[in-house]
Amino acid sequence: MQQDAPNIAIRLAVPGDAPSIASVLYAAFVEYSAAYTPAAFAATTPTPEQIQSRLNEGPVWVALHDCAIIGTVSAVPKGAGLYIRSMAVLPQARGRGIGKLLLRHTERFATAHGCTYVMLSTTPFLTSAIRLYEAFGFQRSDEPQDLFGTALFTMVKTL
Repeated sequence: MQQDAPNIAIRLAVPGDAPSIASVLYAAFVEYSAAYTPAAFAATTPTPEQIQSRLNEGPVWVALHDCAIIGTVSAVPKGAGLYIRSMAVLPQARGRGIGKLLLRHTERFATAHGCTYVMLSTTPFLTSAIRLYEAFGFQRSDEPQDLFGTALFTMVKTL
C-alpha cells in the first residue's frame, strides 16, 4: 500500500472492493444525474459486477482514509497511452487533494509502463474536475464525443 499523504493511502483494488467502488462512483455523480441521459448515467456509475469485469481490463485503484474507500480511479492501456476512467471522490472527501493523488498515481503507473501520454474523457458540466485536469496539465482535444446522448470531450497529457 502506498501512502501519498497523511491519512490517505492508494492501493490496487481487489475483487471485494467492487461494491464500495460502485458506491463511491454513484455518490460522486448522483448530483449530476439530471445532466446525463439515463444510459450515460448508468455507464458512468457501473454496478459491482461491471467493476469486477474492469479489474481484468486494467488497474483499478482506491483511495482510503481510515480503511474506508473514499475515492477511485481505473485505467486501460490504449496503444502508447493510458486511458484514465471512472475517477471519483466521495463528495464529503473533496477538497483534500485526493483527486490529485489519484491522477499522480496513474501518471506514475503510465510512466513506469512506457506510456507516452495519458488521456481521459469528461463531460462539460463537471467543471471542478475539468479545472483539476487542466491544472494537472491536461489539454482538451478537438474531438467532441457522445456517451449515450451526453456530450463528452477528451483531454490528453503528454508524458
